[in-house]
Amino acid sequence: MNVLELINFGSAKLKSHDIKSFKIDSEILLSNVLGKRREEILIKLDQNISRKLVLKFNDLIHRRSLKEPVAYIIKEKEFWSKKFEVNKNTLIPRPETELLIEYLVNIYKNKNIHLLDIGTGTGCILISLLSELQKSTGIGMDISSNAISIAKINAKKHNIQNRVKFLTKSFSDLFNRKFELIVSNPPYIERRNIKKLDDDIKNYEPVIALDGGNDGLDVIKKVIYKAKNILKINGKLALEIGNEQYKQVSKILIKNNFRIEHIIKDYKDNIRCIISTLNI
Repeated sequence: MNVLELINFGSAKLKSHDIKSFKIDSEILLSNVLGKRREEILIKLDQNISRKLVLKFNDLIHRRSLKEPVAYIIKEKEFWSKKFEVNKNTLIPRPETELLIEYLVNIYKNKNIHLLDIGTGTGCILISLLSELQKSTGIGMDISSNAISIAKINAKKHNIQNRVKFLTKSFSDLFNRKFELIVSNPPYIERRNIKKLDDDIKNYEPVIALDGGNDGLDVIKKVIYKAKNILKINGKLALEIGNEQYKQVSKILIKNNFRIEHIIKDYKDNIRCIISTLNI
């Protein structure tokens, strides 16, 4: 079989299993099998593929047909024009989070800050920020040792390991540190709604990184309470939140002496990030 035949075969199988991104997923999985960029394989559609690689491709298509995310299958996800290693112990980086990176880079460019990433996962937020803020340093925290292992790999891959430290512990155990910026993409899904999530999320991504408790705000509240004690005066807290959580979260922030400075909407016009400043 050649490249075009395999792409069409994979696309048809994924489409029959209600995978909306059937064509691009088929192309990405084939490019992974061939060890080439997607653009490269698309300009050589008549290239014949060995039986061994065809069988490998079929296996990946089968896994995707079961709703396993492409990022977990190929063990990487592109974010901020960088490739991050991912596995089942880490959330898959989302494109909306890049909007947060863009805003923060504009604020802190050419400044020397010390920042904290709570629930760092793959380290994609912290690593992307430090890759742009080259005078700055940071700490990434996560209670998952497996996630921290992945974050360390990604930091080395993107050559910022000398400006970052990763800790496997709860942020509530952090004392005697002060930061100019705290960022966090905490769990914010209401527990009862986890079963309503798409299969590729609820069946594969780590529940610990999704479950925000009964109201979805358990961890968000803890982050806010902790942040006010470890932020420097006029330090900023950048929080990702769930859909329709803005009013509740902003009230908690204001009650804890934070001033709402900026909101970031996702591509569907939902408020997904709140940037707030700790009042003097």
